[in-house]
Amino acid sequence: MTDFNQNHNGSWQRIPTPANFGAAPAQAAPDAAAQERVASMLQAAVEHHEAERFDEAETLYRQILAIDPNHADAMHLLGLIAYEFGQYQTACDLIMAAITRTPNAFYYYNLGNVMQAYNRPAAAAECFRQALTLQPDYVDAHNNLGNALRALKDHHAAVQSFCQAINLKPDHARAYNNLANTLMELDELEAAIEAWRNAIALRPDFAEPRSNLLFALNYQQQTTPQTYLEEALKFGDEMAARATPFDTWLVDAGTREGRPLRVGIVSGDLKKHPVGYFIESVLANLDASRVQLVAYPTRDVEDELTARIKPSFSAWTSLAGVSDEAAAQRIRNDAIDVLIDASGHSTHNRLPLFAWKPAPVQVTWPGYFASTGVREIDYILGDAHVLPEAEEAHFVEKPWRLPDSYLCFTPPTDHVETGALPMLANGHVTFGYFGNVTKITDHVVGVWSTLLQKVQGSVLFLKSGQFDDAHVRDAFLRRFATRGIPASRLIIEGRSARGEYLAAYRRVDMMLSPFPYGGGTTTAEAFWMGVPVLARHGDRFVTHIAETICHAAGLADWIAADDTDYVEKAVAFAADSERLSTLRGGLRAQLLDSPLCDAARFARNLEAALHGMWEQRVAQAVEAAQ
Repeated sequence: MTDFNQNHNGSWQRIPTPANFGAAPAQAAPDAAAQERVASMLQAAVEHHEAERFDEAETLYRQILAIDPNHADAMHLLGLIAYEFGQYQTACDLIMAAITRTPNAFYYYNLGNVMQAYNRPAAAAECFRQALTLQPDYVDAHNNLGNALRALKDHHAAVQSFCQAINLKPDHARAYNNLANTLMELDELEAAIEAWRNAIALRPDFAEPRSNLLFALNYQQQTTPQTYLEEALKFGDEMAARATPFDTWLVDAGTREGRPLRVGIVSGDLKKHPVGYFIESVLANLDASRVQLVAYPTRDVEDELTARIKPSFSAWTSLAGVSDEAAAQRIRNDAIDVLIDASGHSTHNRLPLFAWKPAPVQVTWPGYFASTGVREIDYILGDAHVLPEAEEAHFVEKPWRLPDSYLCFTPPTDHVETGALPMLANGHVTFGYFGNVTKITDHVVGVWSTLLQKVQGSVLFLKSGQFDDAHVRDAFLRRFATRGIPASRLIIEGRSARGEYLAAYRRVDMMLSPFPYGGGTTTAEAFWMGVPVLARHGDRFVTHIAETICHAAGLADWIAADDTDYVEKAVAFAADSERLSTLRGGLRAQLLDSPLCDAARFARNLEAALHGMWEQRVAQAVEAAQ
């Protein structure tokens, strides 16, 4: 989406200065004195607007319109105020009214931005096209047209728009960032990494491409943990240079006697998303006398899962459009004891605000799988499998290990039965992988091709939203064909509704987890559908995610030691239809009985961890005072 607060993808020209006005003068102002008064009021209103004193700006814009009802600039700017208050329809109406009086590129551009925020990408794209018709060299309109086209899944047209923005303005770091995001969806990892590095070189202070690059490096087999950490520390040091960390808080040693621990969660994914799926049941089981939750969503996007988890929070404070400094000050004023980053370097994160240290204890969990690089984050929450002692040097944060698994799976609400083992009816084995295709590196393609060659008649079922693009589908067919696997051995499907997606597992006998970046949510969902998952042992957090889920669900024997063992295990399991059939009938019950779905047990473990972190903070404060 187009991000008005410059959070990840957009290029929002937030507030025009008076120099941006004047496409046409105010129409039929009563007299010269009134015109002069309106100009003075407009100048003052814009100053309020730029300083984010929106109430004062709104009052002045309305006063201008009372004097001159046809003042297009005041209508347009009042529309932007309505946007700031989340009143998207009102914002659209006001900017459209301005356009009917003075059609200019800038108004169309901002109407497109409002439409994008209103989740109307087709309308947004048309607005940006209108802006470009009026002003073909409008660089930011080309950029934001790319964002709208990307939202419409027209990735190739989006790439063209971003390239046009870069051709017009070669130092457009945001367009490079957006280009890279789109290239990732087209499974062009190396090209995306190059584009992000260009964005960083152009704007070293620009947090988003640094975060996006760090996330992408987890897909690369050649990226060592040390190389990743060095890159993460560059991010953390850049964010620290832009922040002034708090060193005192409204809460600290000895100040929370007799009340629960106040825990804030900063996330853009408190909805139907892997983070939402893994925390929903936990939130419902936390003891309110021990932990009081405060939500800090980073974007104003909600759904039915949001509605279900909201009652678990004592407060719900959006950080969308709020600067890092202001957000950090708000969190400090809320007297938060422990602040959780639930995003890491994934989209919609607000890691830069953690560099301000708004809470005395800060921890990252469960939205990421490597170091954030932010030294002000004290802990990374994991378990013995994803955070083995031998790998502690991979993190700037201090590892804190939960018993069992660091994840707790919330079973889907969709009522989809597991069905019978497909190979019994098909007469052949169907392997499967449902997930981000960028995880399927050339090395993985090679291992899976070897496996398909060893299991006669077997097929591989690949399902991902990225396969909705013909370019991605054709590229995969070619990659397997070069290794001797014809298209007839592959089933490739794109995106589907969640119920249909879960039902697709009924067509698979055994799932394959890729490497080094294995399946997380997809592994748990496969178990829910009675389908075992073959994982491969790795050498860092991201490579251990499928492992910890297998351990927690009682399927440790489905973890292979290396490539050879991976193929051998797959061949042996594929030959044992009786075992696979037994798992099909009992794996869901086994999962429900495991620690992976024991939300009450997990909640007690999480409470103990959070209180343990707080107690360490108290002990450190006492020691420092001596």
